Amino acid sequence: MHFNVIKLLFCGTTPLRNSQVLQVTRKDTSVVYKPNFRISCRLQYISKHSDNMVRLWCFLLASLSAVSAQFVPPYTEECRTGMYPPKGPTSKGAVTWYTIDLDLPPSERWKQIITDKKAELATMIQAIRDLANAFVPSGKLIDLVDKDLPFIVSTLPYPFNEEIKGIAAVSGVPLGEVVLFNIFYEVFTVCTSLVAEDSNGNLIHGRNLDFGLFMGWDIKNRSWLITEKLKPLVVSVDFQRGNKTVFKSTNFAGYVGMLTGMKPNAFTLTMNERFSLDGGYIGIVEWILGKRDGMWMSFLTRSVLENATSYEEAKVRLAQTKLLAPAYFILGGNQTGQGCVITRSRVLSLDVWEIDLKQGRWYVLETNYDHWDDPLFLDDRRTPAMKCMNQTMQSNISRKTVYDVLSTKPVLNKLTTYTTLMEVSIGKLESYIRDCPNPCMPW
Repeated sequence: MHFNVIKLLFCGTTPLRNSQVLQVTRKDTSVVYKPNFRISCRLQYISKHSDNMVRLWCFLLASLSAVSAQFVPPYTEECRTGMYPPKGPTSKGAVTWYTIDLDLPPSERWKQIITDKKAELATMIQAIRDLANAFVPSGKLIDLVDKDLPFIVSTLPYPFNEEIKGIAAVSGVPLGEVVLFNIFYEVFTVCTSLVAEDSNGNLIHGRNLDFGLFMGWDIKNRSWLITEKLKPLVVSVDFQRGNKTVFKSTNFAGYVGMLTGMKPNAFTLTMNERFSLDGGYIGIVEWILGKRDGMWMSFLTRSVLENATSYEEAKVRLAQTKLLAPAYFILGGNQTGQGCVITRSRVLSLDVWEIDLKQGRWYVLETNYDHWDDPLFLDDRRTPAMKCMNQTMQSNISRKTVYDVLSTKPVLNKLTTYTTLMEVSIGKLESYIRDCPNPCMPW
């Protein structure tokens, strides 16, 4: 019988001799967490996974201080079929469309969206405040955010800095908290993305956007607090210049970067987080301290969507631009064979994994682990997703069947906020708010 064991000795402000031990064991397919804790002081581990993965998950488990110990079964199921058009308990409806006029001054571009979503944005920001105050009950953490984070805005590239200022002005949310809201997506996005080529050479791009990992577990409703607060903020946006579409995106109101987007008839693009010790936290700290030679991940994706004119140009920019955080860029084009996963460190491209029909690879699929490594056993969305893609077969691939794949647990999970389907050749981007009825994996 095989066990993976991770031990964290933690003490808060007490000496280690008074420390407690958290042990995470894997026996067959069951996982048990015990007990709750706050601050990790020292780390020991026994695992077959890389140091980086173990350290990452130890950090993430440390964020579970507000979550009761619980048994986490492997909530998987047979590949779903007939889920499209979206209906039933897993769909909460289509995402509302807005238009943003890029000819307007940046501070005015988001005015209509923020006016419509003002109450929802305030509710979400309050949930973040409550989480912060749970860790630092004095309220000093939020005071620090309100006092010190606004200075970052002036260091951000134009037009993003002015757009953030405009969002704060319209929403009434303190500028520092709007900055924090935007920073979150550099380090907390856990997703599934794929690009597939059908038998006629058309490219289909699909993604589940999973967000809110370990950010407040609601025991009663079995859901993530921040994930649920984000769902009402999801919007689809047609970015126009001169009354003509430049690109389309599905986004969160109040967030100026891009995680999911399409340049009609040219390319589609999604971004997934890549876990690494040299991760987004380090890049953000370096930026605050004055080292600003890297680009914010979501600002790069927006810049590429707005300015790149072809799949090849987008691929070069995504592969070569220095970043604040490591990432996976999943890119689809408008010609046969144009689909790839770009695996990025903060400094360079580590790999470009492309569709290759000669090798029988008619799709590429990425979650949050390097495709040449096994995913962590606690978070294997890749295996069921690939199983369903292979079962579907290239001859049957379409937006409908991709939606089926993305609706299969645990690809669909408690973190999933929305599903997007894109077909570049017809300029189609459609997004749907999701829900994962119990039983369902937390991630």
